[in-house]
Amino acid sequence: MRTLKFLLQKEFRQIFRDSGILRIIFILPVIQLLILPWAADYEIKNIKLAVVDHDHSDYSRQLINKVTASGYFILTDYTSFYDDAMRQIEHDKADLILEIPMSFEKDLVKEDKAKLFLAVNAINGVKAGLGSAYLRSIIQDYNGEVRLNWIQFPRFNPETNIEVVSSNWFNPLMNYKFFMVPGILVLLLTMVGSNLTAINIVKEKEIGTIEQINVTPIKKYHFVLGKLIPFWALGLLVFSIGFTIAWLVYGIVPAGSLLTIYFFAAIYLLAVLGLGLLISTYANNQQQSMLISFFIMMVFVLLGGLYTSIDSMPGWAKIITKFNPVSYFIEVIRMVVLKGSGLSDIKYQLLTIFGFAVVLNSWAVINYRKRS
Repeated sequence: MRTLKFLLQKEFRQIFRDSGILRIIFILPVIQLLILPWAADYEIKNIKLAVVDHDHSDYSRQLINKVTASGYFILTDYTSFYDDAMRQIEHDKADLILEIPMSFEKDLVKEDKAKLFLAVNAINGVKAGLGSAYLRSIIQDYNGEVRLNWIQFPRFNPETNIEVVSSNWFNPLMNYKFFMVPGILVLLLTMVGSNLTAINIVKEKEIGTIEQINVTPIKKYHFVLGKLIPFWALGLLVFSIGFTIAWLVYGIVPAGSLLTIYFFAAIYLLAVLGLGLLISTYANNQQQSMLISFFIMMVFVLLGGLYTSIDSMPGWAKIITKFNPVSYFIEVIRMVVLKGSGLSDIKYQLLTIFGFAVVLNSWAVINYRKRS
């Protein structure tokens, strides 16, 4: 214990002496947590719409007004020629074209039906799919309003009406920030933990102090613990700062216990820090360790379930997510923050992350070669 105490004193002095590390630990996560949730918005807005109106009737104007009043579309061009609207698409000034035929009002009134043409710029598949879905929904709603105005209901309506009442559980206002911010907080904690520990031992190799430590009677596990514990404590501090920002800026208050979140975060940090230490035992310089940790972080982010649902991934990707600790913590923090889950609800994730921590740290201790 006395040996470990001296090692911890050395590590904390080395960390607080380096102002660059302090900026990475405290300032960068705060800035990212203030910016990323506003950019990571699942809702598509400000879709640029070009309208080709051949009819110029009251019904066509009502339809256009309803579309623009929805808040999702911006009318960038209103013309009578389809070629003009198509040029707007080609110059990236429009995302969708809505063409209203010449006999739109006449067909709607006399024939009880009318056709509309919708052309979509599908370069951005997500925006194209959601934009066309929004527009179809608005047109369908407009169609219902028109038919409702035409129908003369009797005193007692013989038609069967089905009323659907919905209830939003765990996120009543469907605020996407309540869903995204906890996941982003997990990513920031992972980046701080894995990247800094990944370059820690390598930095000792580059400046030569590792050789001085190797000739001392320090045990391998003492050395690894001396590297792990300081960043474990700083990681929990960063996590606390992130939760404070989530509460003050976004109004996120966990429905479950904070102790449950911190208990899981403490074990999760052991796993992530063990991964960083393992990388540093294999890398020969800081560039190697940073590139390896960057590659692993990209896999963790894309297959972590933050931006895309794991259930919608192909089978081979779902298998990879089983070995991704980020996916477990994102799932747990959302369960506790939104649903109020307890330790009994997250026992599978807890045991899995504990297994990751044991394997990765043991591997790091075994792989560290102490040369005398």
